[in-house]
Amino acid sequence: MARRTHLTELGCIACDELADLGAGKEGWLVESPSLFSALDTHSLALAVRSFVLILGWNDDDPSSRPIKIRPSLSQIEGQISAIEWLIFDDLRVLALGTSKGYLLIYSLGADLILKQMIHPGPILRLRAHGTKSGLTQDTSSEEICVVMPGVIARFDGSDIQSLLQRWSQETRSQFWDQRLQKRDPEDLGNSYGRLPYQLWDVSKYGSCADAAITGIMPPPLLELQVFYLVLHYCLSVVHSALSSTVAGDLFNDCNENSLKLFWYLNSATFIVGQSNQRYYCAVTIGEDAVISAFRLSEDRSRSLVGAILSKVVPVTFSTLASFSKMIWRSEQSSTRKSDVKPQPFARASPLTCLKDHPRKGEKLTLSPSGTLAAITDSLGRILLLDTQALVVVRLWKGYRDACCLFMEMLVNRDTASSSSAYYENSKSDYCLCLAIHAPRKGIVEVWQMRIGPRLLTVQCAKGSKILQPTYRFGSSLISTSSYVPLEVFLLNGDSGQLSVLNRSLN
Repeated sequence: MARRTHLTELGCIACDELADLGAGKEGWLVESPSLFSALDTHSLALAVRSFVLILGWNDDDPSSRPIKIRPSLSQIEGQISAIEWLIFDDLRVLALGTSKGYLLIYSLGADLILKQMIHPGPILRLRAHGTKSGLTQDTSSEEICVVMPGVIARFDGSDIQSLLQRWSQETRSQFWDQRLQKRDPEDLGNSYGRLPYQLWDVSKYGSCADAAITGIMPPPLLELQVFYLVLHYCLSVVHSALSSTVAGDLFNDCNENSLKLFWYLNSATFIVGQSNQRYYCAVTIGEDAVISAFRLSEDRSRSLVGAILSKVVPVTFSTLASFSKMIWRSEQSSTRKSDVKPQPFARASPLTCLKDHPRKGEKLTLSPSGTLAAITDSLGRILLLDTQALVVVRLWKGYRDACCLFMEMLVNRDTASSSSAYYENSKSDYCLCLAIHAPRKGIVEVWQMRIGPRLLTVQCAKGSKILQPTYRFGSSLISTSSYVPLEVFLLNGDSGQLSVLNRSLN
């Protein structure tokens, strides 16, 4: 009987350029804390300090030749501390985070597209993630999450896509060479505009080692009740005023009732606009708290109730005067180039916290839908967290220094239709699983979610690492007939061999 294998070899990344990253020493891929990696379906990016190497593993593809990027980083900008691919249809770029809080975006041609200061402090993680429960914008969320010690920043995927489209259009224009020569060196990386983002302080339970925005969540129940009460009151006042006020008096007479009616109409309109404000759920892990969760508001430092009440209160002449002065100052100063200042924090409300001293949270990974999170700690425990109920639903022990990634597999699909050559698997055919790499045991285990059994165990070399292709923006809008399941790759750093875990157990 032939030996059953659960790995499919894809190719080898071994090349002379790997020597710049420390290759040649046993265990170089997993033992260096300053070596960072990011995987795409076609390329592997490796970064250390101020050097990035992009490799392909298909020798027949001429575009798989090594690409070197050497960012010119000063002491103020720090060194590379995080890396992630950004994939938008045919646009593929590389995002880098530095130890001093800078976000850099580079093209595959080593062109700097963006250099932007996020917040003072090291960037620990760049995470591209998205959830879509439908085709409407209200139920979708695609973002780049920037994780820093005690701080989370969020970039909307549509804003990044717009910036990349502007860059792509300008690079194709015939005046590109002239514009490049005339460009101010200080503006290099900011020619296509700055990216808007939200920033939250999540250090209430201590500094975080990793974090993730799991998706959109509803506003607090109390704020919803106050929202509807205030809206009902404003509309009732407007209705009574309209029934007792002549239309001509409303617009021609500046009496007290007309002014009140105007402000109630304005307040009601503002309240309806505030009802569209989004709230996000964030899960953080760290030394003081193994798990903590926060509700993140888009509005800076104010809740929905505070925003409503501040708008409903009648505006005095002093407020109008200060508002006009503020506009005058902004118009006067808009012509000058201002210094980059740290962005103020938006409102982050704590939801829950799990402290289990001396355990410390180390790594966090999200499921494709964001409803599950696998968390490893310093004492070899793996927690499976339901991010909607904020409850731990499963626990593994004895996995020190483990790394977890979610994947999808075909389980119990032995039907005649699925074995047919004309049958194409859809998303419903796959089962969500968790791949656990235990380097001390030298194995990779795959467990069925949420409470399923262990499906397989794969032996791996000592210097191996599991990787996963980054999230592809807009990928959830692809039809289910061409669905590509979530896969886990295994890279042997000592031999350079790259393999993928098979989708099926058969």
